[in-house]
Amino acid sequence: MDYRAVADLSPDERVAFFERDAGIESARSDAAEIVDRVRREGDVALRELAAEFDDVEVGNLDVTDLAERAHEDVDDAVLDAIGEAADNIRAFHERQVPDDWRETFGDRELGRRFRPIERVGVYAPGGTAAYPSSVLMGIIPAKIAGVNHVAVATPPAEPINPVTLAAAHEAGADAVYAAGGAQAVAALAYGTETVNAVDTIVGPGNKWVTAAKAEVRGDVEIDFLAGPSEVLVVCDETADPAFVASDLIAQAEHDPNSSVVAVTDDEATAEAICEAVDEQVAGRERSEIIESALDNDASGVLVARSMSEAVLFAEEYAAEHLSIQADDDEALLDRIDSAGSVFLGPYTPVAAGDYASGTNHVLPTNGGAKRFGGLSVDAFLRSTTVQRLDESSLDDLSETITTLADAEGLEAHAESVRRRFE
Repeated sequence: MDYRAVADLSPDERVAFFERDAGIESARSDAAEIVDRVRREGDVALRELAAEFDDVEVGNLDVTDLAERAHEDVDDAVLDAIGEAADNIRAFHERQVPDDWRETFGDRELGRRFRPIERVGVYAPGGTAAYPSSVLMGIIPAKIAGVNHVAVATPPAEPINPVTLAAAHEAGADAVYAAGGAQAVAALAYGTETVNAVDTIVGPGNKWVTAAKAEVRGDVEIDFLAGPSEVLVVCDETADPAFVASDLIAQAEHDPNSSVVAVTDDEATAEAICEAVDEQVAGRERSEIIESALDNDASGVLVARSMSEAVLFAEEYAAEHLSIQADDDEALLDRIDSAGSVFLGPYTPVAAGDYASGTNHVLPTNGGAKRFGGLSVDAFLRSTTVQRLDESSLDDLSETITTLADAEGLEAHAESVRRRFE
């Protein structure tokens, strides 16, 4: 792996870093066809698509009972890890629950109340790896919000990974379905003979899952359209190059299209990171995937002329995962507003947030952190404003209301106020 200077990046290289493509458009047509087919054919389509894409003959689409019994097939140490991670995720997300409130503003009584969405679907990826952690990240905040019915869809397999099923049971899933890809999103959005339709769908997935979420958005709510995973490490000469390299490699093993970047103001540190990456990759089980990700145009080790230039790069990059491994990490953090989740210091690897620290790992990619944050309890709540005016308070506002209503040409609005004082 070689390093480059931020200042020397060509326009095309800057586009690769700052306009990362999730590949959704290339999958939109296929996803739309799958969504339409599931909407028309229901369970039949789910079974046929499972045979076509997953090479699995699905019997029962509803595998909730398997999730209830999955702990029998999972090592005790893994069950303990699931339990501890779930406890930490619950504790962090419980802190996010907002309180209803009602206050007086002059002689007006105004307030806001929060109520949970009724039904939620959580997509849990399968494919080249199982993601029980994503099950916890989707179900737990929904349950804390008070969602009545939380369903999980995960790709069919023979067998479905028991750790994924055990995590669904631990997190409190009400239903678990053996369905993957765009077809799972369609089933959750519109329902089938077996799958109950939901109001909101959350969870990460490949480009076909994401494209399907784009198709159904509007009929149901979604969290956001996320692409391949990404990490940006901002570091100075105090950083341990081996630590930085391990964080880049950890994120690279997700997907050949993952984006992994380190930026530092110290050329010797950049060189040492590159050497550490080359040294560590060879020993990884998913080395082919990692090497593909490292070869991406949107991956690399960069040298900035100063930490200020590194900060500017980080703010424009708006990383899904931002790691700051530098002497004055808090001061650097204060200068960066756009990031999905931030990891401060040498002993806060991204893997901590991926699994067990308590924060949510369902996060915006492709610069989405400039516009919104990661999955939280908020995604599963709807708010309602409440107000009460008495005769006197309406009288105080009447001239303002009627003047504006008349100015808009909405005479009946004005009359609804005037009539109360005739």
